[in-house]
Amino acid sequence: MKSLDERFDVVVVGSGAAGSIAVKELTERGLEVLLLEAGRDITEADFVPQPPAPPAAMSIDLVGRAKAVLQGQHRQSRRAMFKAQTSPFLVNDLKSPYATQGGDFLWIRGQQLGGRLHSYGRVLLRGSDHEFKAASHDGHGEDWPISYADLEPFYDRVEEFMGIYGTDEKLPNLPDGKYRGPSLFTEAEKEFKATVEQRWSERHVIPWRYAAPNLHRVPLGIVAARKTGRLTTRTDAVVSKVTVDRRTGRADGVVFIDRKAKTEHRVSADYVVLCASTIESVRLLLNSATDGHPNGLGNSSGMLGRYFMDQTPSLLFGGDPKRRGHETVNPAPDDPYYAPVGGVYIPRFNNLDGANPAEFARGYAVQGTIGRIPVPDGNPGTVGLMAFGEMLPYYDNSITVHPRRTDAWGIPIPRIRLQITDNERAMMRAQVRGLREMAEASGYQVNFAGSALGLDSTKIWPDADPISRLIFRLGFPKSMAMGAAIHECGGARMGSDPARSVLNEHNQTWDIPNLYVTDASSYVSNGAVGPTLTIMALTARAAEHIAQQK
Repeated sequence: MKSLDERFDVVVVGSGAAGSIAVKELTERGLEVLLLEAGRDITEADFVPQPPAPPAAMSIDLVGRAKAVLQGQHRQSRRAMFKAQTSPFLVNDLKSPYATQGGDFLWIRGQQLGGRLHSYGRVLLRGSDHEFKAASHDGHGEDWPISYADLEPFYDRVEEFMGIYGTDEKLPNLPDGKYRGPSLFTEAEKEFKATVEQRWSERHVIPWRYAAPNLHRVPLGIVAARKTGRLTTRTDAVVSKVTVDRRTGRADGVVFIDRKAKTEHRVSADYVVLCASTIESVRLLLNSATDGHPNGLGNSSGMLGRYFMDQTPSLLFGGDPKRRGHETVNPAPDDPYYAPVGGVYIPRFNNLDGANPAEFARGYAVQGTIGRIPVPDGNPGTVGLMAFGEMLPYYDNSITVHPRRTDAWGIPIPRIRLQITDNERAMMRAQVRGLREMAEASGYQVNFAGSALGLDSTKIWPDADPISRLIFRLGFPKSMAMGAAIHECGGARMGSDPARSVLNEHNQTWDIPNLYVTDASSYVSNGAVGPTLTIMALTARAAEHIAQQK
């Protein structure tokens, strides 16, 4: 490890999906790297397994959410898939506030070494040219400056490194990957697959594609980078701005504030790579404005913060009275802290090469589990299905910084504007209809179904008491507000034209050639697949480009 007073080849900001892969790829190519993480370090004490509790029946878990609110997580507690176990890995909303414009936005985020890698579902899916070249098919928005062929070798590289479980399905809109082993269905999921595919031939029900558990706890990319001896890590480092050498016009480091002492520090590097997450990276670029870059770094086009997106969320929860209890199917190694993952996935099936046209552009995918969650003996198996739809990019949806409000470290907070149109409303209505029709065709009891538009019926949680049902009805619109998909992207998009984008095809800012942004803020459009694997592949590709420049 080097001293922070020395100059580094690269400084990487953020230690989650993007940052952990960045430090691995850069150090393995011989570069000296400094990794800065705004949150705390992690220890083995963070992952001590709790004594096993008896399985509980499906519930709204108002008590767990209330406890999180009392701990300063009034926004984080609203997340749809609430688990008290992951709350310690999410931010304190009082210390890290944000503002919204024109409607609610639910921003779920982690702030410790590893970021949201400690709270995500480990599902890792490839994008395809149905995402990267979507505009060429339907005329909405713009194509990415890269294609699937450009990312394929980096998808391969990341999957082999992470250890992915999955199955080959030969679906053109969900490319197969490099798998350590097969992922498996429960018996209940096999029945669901048979029912759905028999009734809707365009819907393909496949097993999840997910990463093996990380028993190191420290992200695997950071573990690999440390083995090279070329990584220096500094946690509790809240980066406030990227600095630019006025003489050369190049980025020459960053300024950070010690999270605990609130003292300011400056570090120097030949390259700066922002991996802080979509909103944080855009916020940082805006807060780094200089005389030469008065509207933020990389913003000569005026596109910084523009075309912000998230996927349209919808959720159904219910029970399977035909199959009571729960099943355990886990081909991956056991994890003593986290429960096994796995389930069903239905790739997007609307508007693909002219097939299955819908009343909206693009389409949605479905992810869920059936019969896996432990419940008391004799209780119906748990059914949870969530749909994620592709929101179109709109110029007016944006990330800006607040002119007056700051966080606990004196840094201007982000202000988020994300509004939907009739296209997204039509899609969410179709998502909820699709979830309910598949659940009812499978013989499930539906406890509720709804989206960011609200619940589709007042008949909810038939076994709950009236007070709990009332609280749930009032709280549901906040839990399923836009942002609930936790797949936010855009704001520093890639492109082929410097006048229409912030980054080039290598995630390199047009304005400052040694400043890169590799998280999902670089997205041009968001698709219906989760972004994590594509973030990792984009980062690996950008790291290769940096190493070639050195």
